[in-house]
Amino acid sequence: MVKQYKFHSSFFITSALQLKLTALLFFLIPINTNCSAQIDSSFQFIKTIPGHFVSFEVDKLDNVFLIDENNQLKKINTRGDSMGVFNDVKKYGNLSYLDVSNPLKILLYYKNFASIVTLDRYLGIRNSINLRKEHIFSVNCLATSYDNNIWIFDEQEYQLKKINEEGKSLQQTVDIRLLLNETISPSTIIDHENFVYLYDPEQGFYIFDYFGSYKNKLSFLHWTDVNISNNTLYGFFNNQLETYQLGSLRLKEYPLPTFFSSSLSIKAINGKLYVLREAGIDIYAVH
Repeated sequence: MVKQYKFHSSFFITSALQLKLTALLFFLIPINTNCSAQIDSSFQFIKTIPGHFVSFEVDKLDNVFLIDENNQLKKINTRGDSMGVFNDVKKYGNLSYLDVSNPLKILLYYKNFASIVTLDRYLGIRNSINLRKEHIFSVNCLATSYDNNIWIFDEQEYQLKKINEEGKSLQQTVDIRLLLNETISPSTIIDHENFVYLYDPEQGFYIFDYFGSYKNKLSFLHWTDVNISNNTLYGFFNNQLETYQLGSLRLKEYPLPTFFSSSLSIKAINGKLYVLREAGIDIYAVH
């Protein structure tokens, strides 16, 4: 990948002493990695969301969901306006999973209590689900389904299940160990364009249709922060942003600039890169 650097204009200097001084100053000038200076032409700085955040998620409309040091969940739109606040994130203990795949229905999952809290678009409480009452005891990830229900993977029964807001099972696959002749442990579920993607970092992506029939496997291993938007699969591996155009067999790799190494978390969605730092979230366009 070709990297682009910006240099300051030179002046005509006649003195040898001035030449040495100019050279010294050039190497002492710090590079601004957050805005105008582009260290890598693949990433163009857009803006920063200032603040001290523990974690965040981004939905398909570019709304950003922020969890701060006080365990407050806040939703802001692309203009930076607050769209809602939820102050009781730790009501059921430590939050294990936050799903914002449906901008109108936010899911908070607390693994230690096997509980799901659903919020509306303004982060008001809609409902809570106790999975143990439905004899579901081990779930690592979940996602809103296309029909406004909830996908979960039952680690005890090894089944992909769709449940309603009361926790009642609407449909489920057969035991995946029997179906695939292997054991999987998904860390992410994604509902996208008539298919459900289960991602196990040690095995890859397992793709099912909405009726629970197994369709395909993509063997991209050890990716983190996986996502799908605009028919593109995103993930991070070996200090690179990986993008895969679904159905095209086109895998692209974008080496991350070294100044990203100090980030706390990085996510890619909607053609943008969101980089969590101590002082806020930097947003870049990906070219």
